[in-house]
Amino acid sequence: MTGDDGTGVSASADVSVRPAADGRSAPERVVRGKTAPETGAAPPGAAPSAAMPPDTVPSGAVLLDAVPSRVMPPDAVVSASTAARIAASVPEATRRAYAGDWNRFTAWCGRSGRTALPATAETLAEYVSVLADEGKAPATITRAIAGIRTAHRVSGLTPPDTTAARAVRRAYRGERAAAGLPNQRQAAALAVAHLRRIAAALDTGAPADLRDRLAVVLGWAMMARRSELAGLDLADVTEVEQGLVVTVRRSKTDQAATGRQVAVPYGSDPLTCPVRTLRAWRELLAAHGAVTGPLLRRVDRHGAVAGVPGATPSGRGPADGRLTGYAIGRILVRAAHRAGLAVDGLSAHSLRAGGATGAYTAGADLVSIGRHGGWRDGSAELLKYIRDVDRWKHNPMHGSGL
Repeated sequence: MTGDDGTGVSASADVSVRPAADGRSAPERVVRGKTAPETGAAPPGAAPSAAMPPDTVPSGAVLLDAVPSRVMPPDAVVSASTAARIAASVPEATRRAYAGDWNRFTAWCGRSGRTALPATAETLAEYVSVLADEGKAPATITRAIAGIRTAHRVSGLTPPDTTAARAVRRAYRGERAAAGLPNQRQAAALAVAHLRRIAAALDTGAPADLRDRLAVVLGWAMMARRSELAGLDLADVTEVEQGLVVTVRRSKTDQAATGRQVAVPYGSDPLTCPVRTLRAWRELLAAHGAVTGPLLRRVDRHGAVAGVPGATPSGRGPADGRLTGYAIGRILVRAAHRAGLAVDGLSAHSLRAGGATGAYTAGADLVSIGRHGGWRDGSAELLKYIRDVDRWKHNPMHGSGL
């Protein structure tokens, strides 16, 4: 089980390339803190081993940690600091997802007697069919294909042709549609009425409940992605006369880390007002000696706050106590359950969807909503939320005389 901070042992092993004791780059698989050398054979035509400095790694391995490395010549390696910067350029969630997909693919290849790297078009198509037989969502299959192709590219190999794999996926989508199964999951938008019920259920005075209420109301008011919310520091939120100015330093659509500022006004209800809730949370943290660091942090069942001087809260997680995006989703589901709400389809993304649909229902235009939530111009995702509102708000049958 994952703790309140969203950390813990991943369902899939983390794999990385580490320097061996003799100075050679040795791919290692790290499983629950233990390491073992990779046993996969080198691809056909791979060069023989060549010694590399112990502080270097193959350049391709840093983008997708799970790819077993071929031993590369000196001109094909980068220093550890360069590798760290390359890795940091890719969202952590993307690296984690691709690494997990690659681990599962290589494990299946091992059981099936197939070669993972380089993989053939037939192997890829067969693997997609296996995923379909397991009932995986089409989006999961699409990501797996992308991860496998990425593994080939960063290893200097030509990715397998996807024509057959995409044909299998297309047929599978048809099978699901015929069986009445959805081909695309969509987070349920959290309505403002439900937001108020959740805020009321969390109005207990307990530190964890105050933090949870802030996460929910601020995420809704910002139309924030869970990674944006989890990444906020206390210094990123400034109180001004009109409300709050929140600095989002990096987001999914801002990989250059240009940053954007989100204006969050006062709310009409004290319980769902982001400004008042933030003020109360800051005061609690300050009373514990915390005036810098993560905005949203771990709180154990005894009320001990992580990342404050002298605190030793129970549970696992980073020393500064920062919550993960996964933890924010758990917070919302748990709070909705306490409020007596249905939790089917509810996730951290429900805050983002709910804020957008709530603003549009209240009369905000599409451009201002998109800029507030950091959507790209013409975002299909945002338009999908708006269509859900428009099917009723601007239904052509209104006034038809039925």
